[in-house]
Amino acid sequence: MKMEDLEASDAPVDGLVSGLEGFGYVASRRIATALYLSLRLKKPILVEGAAGVGKTELALSTSQLLGLPLIRMQCYEGLDESRVLYEWKYAKQLLYTQLLKERVGDLLEGASTMDDAMARLRGIGDMFFSEDFLQPRPLLQSLMSDQGCVLLIDEVDKTDEAFEALLLETLSAYQVSLPEIGVIKASTPPIVFLTSNNIRELGDALKRRCIHLSIPLPSAELESRIVEKRLPDISSQLRGELVTFVQELRHMKLRKPPSISETVEWAQSLLMLHVEELGVDVVRETLNVLLKFESDVDAVEAQAGDLVRRAKATR
Repeated sequence: MKMEDLEASDAPVDGLVSGLEGFGYVASRRIATALYLSLRLKKPILVEGAAGVGKTELALSTSQLLGLPLIRMQCYEGLDESRVLYEWKYAKQLLYTQLLKERVGDLLEGASTMDDAMARLRGIGDMFFSEDFLQPRPLLQSLMSDQGCVLLIDEVDKTDEAFEALLLETLSAYQVSLPEIGVIKASTPPIVFLTSNNIRELGDALKRRCIHLSIPLPSAELESRIVEKRLPDISSQLRGELVTFVQELRHMKLRKPPSISETVEWAQSLLMLHVEELGVDVVRETLNVLLKFESDVDAVEAQAGDLVRRAKATR
């Protein structure tokens, strides 16, 4: 799908919903609307929500839908400019330095004054800090992609305010200024996704720059559609029971309630074990797939019988 097709469509949001579903991502109209506005306004989209609700998958599916390469930048504490913008190819510079040492006499031959000699040497120095020796990192790669790309800045909330300032400077005009080279501006601005697990509050300036989208945990109906899309071989009975079971867990006071990714992984595990319907024993044996903390496993195990009965009663 091309952006031109979306812009020409009478129902672009519906087109995005069906297009994303074709690549395995079941999007609500709210998600598709935010994505469409981000694409049309050429603004980054900030996707917030608990881990596992499909933030990263939205970026991956969008790149597939639009036929654009994906450039992913995984954020972490202490991430700095050299890791996201550029660095120099030091090994290549060193190699060329060794080669030039053998030719320096030839280069200076005929220089009548010291100023003339220094001018020739400065020209060589400038060459070492040209694009030939530049090693672009993800942020600069996205600006230098002539055909456009999808830039995924994953878990931006793990970085600090200084990194936010760098993003604001770069994404405000889709350009960056390199001291040794000058300004590099994107000929085709990247489609930018920023994801956040709400580890810390992001700055107002960054939020204002973006289209904001918060993805909550899904309803039972949406979760059932997602499981069916990812695992078409699962029976409607097992799908209904496990989705109801997971929905019940989210009403419990757990350290980490299961998200969509855990539901799909659990369903896949049950299929591998040839389970046809939920039972207390199989639930207890596989809770470690669904829950990530032992305290949560213990709490659910104590109520496994009641939870399984309620799951079967509502199918």
